[in-house]
Amino acid sequence: MWPESDETSKKLRTGLTTGCCATACCVAAAHHLLSKTTTDTVNVTLPKGKVVDLSIIQYHFLSPLSTRADVTKDAGDDPDVTHGATIFVELTLTPQSGIVFKAAQGVGIVTREGLALAVGEPAINPVPRQMMTEHLQYMAAEHDYQGGFAVAVGVENGEQIALKTMNGRLGIVGGLSILGVSGIVRPFSCSAYIASIFQGLDVATTNGYTHIAASTGNRSEDAIKDYYQLPDIALIEMGDFVGAVIKHIKKVPVRKLSICGGFGKISKLAMGKWNLHSKVSAIDLPFLAELAQQQGASFELMTMMVNSNTSIEALNHCYAHKIDLATAVCQAAFTQVSSKIPAHTELEIWVINRQGDLIGFADHN
Repeated sequence: MWPESDETSKKLRTGLTTGCCATACCVAAAHHLLSKTTTDTVNVTLPKGKVVDLSIIQYHFLSPLSTRADVTKDAGDDPDVTHGATIFVELTLTPQSGIVFKAAQGVGIVTREGLALAVGEPAINPVPRQMMTEHLQYMAAEHDYQGGFAVAVGVENGEQIALKTMNGRLGIVGGLSILGVSGIVRPFSCSAYIASIFQGLDVATTNGYTHIAASTGNRSEDAIKDYYQLPDIALIEMGDFVGAVIKHIKKVPVRKLSICGGFGKISKLAMGKWNLHSKVSAIDLPFLAELAQQQGASFELMTMMVNSNTSIEALNHCYAHKIDLATAVCQAAFTQVSSKIPAHTELEIWVINRQGDLIGFADHN
């Protein structure tokens, strides 16, 4: 189901997750507090055993028992909203053993059920917590330290950066999430975006919403939201990653799935493309011409469509000849998706035009 990445033109540079950056901050701060010295570079062991080096850009000595260390997030060549952000940890030694995680400035708090974290917890995901815990336990053993740690993770300007993410819809308020499973950011995998799609589906269904509307963008989301008067929690902005929705829909109790998108995007879905990004899948005008032929299009119209500059131009040619290409595309997309989702999930496909009007529809009827 998942297409290959388009990385043939050049080798793209990988980056490091916010969870990996926070772990490096923990190591640096613990090293300072336990050895009374600072270091410019620290080593972090990733979940699969690879060791990476991260530079510490600044220390803030808060008290004899507390230090802050800062790292600059480097997402490599991935278009990550946190690229270049300052990730920091305020680490405090505590008399009680164990590790307590807190949200510092710029990291959000979980306010809805359905995530991997309980309501009221800082939005620091399980794998980053485990990475920080293991590294701090190692530092404690190395220095024969018997106490515990309070770990407050923050992101400078995180509350503003979070406005560019789906955290608010997921019920994460006040800032960003500290993410990462492997510790590595792979360019254009958009793993954080896909994870937010999974989380959105989890949160919606856990809170009792069984009609989910997945859209490719703002206009399509507004159109389907207005049509059904759905609350934000039931809306999934999937962008190009329809495959992520289809993959996760098998794991959650969704009664009805409405997929809504622009004509060009849905035409790719009609061909069985599960990543709709232009780097991965392209508009196929001959395919659209074949769909039009099934609706009675003449050879002349098909030729005009194949020679069109855009899918919208091809669609307009069909309008002029009274061929309902938008509905034909929805029907073809329905056939593709319906074979991939559970039989108990009612499916429908919608297409909008550039003005945001619903112009095509298909369901099981």
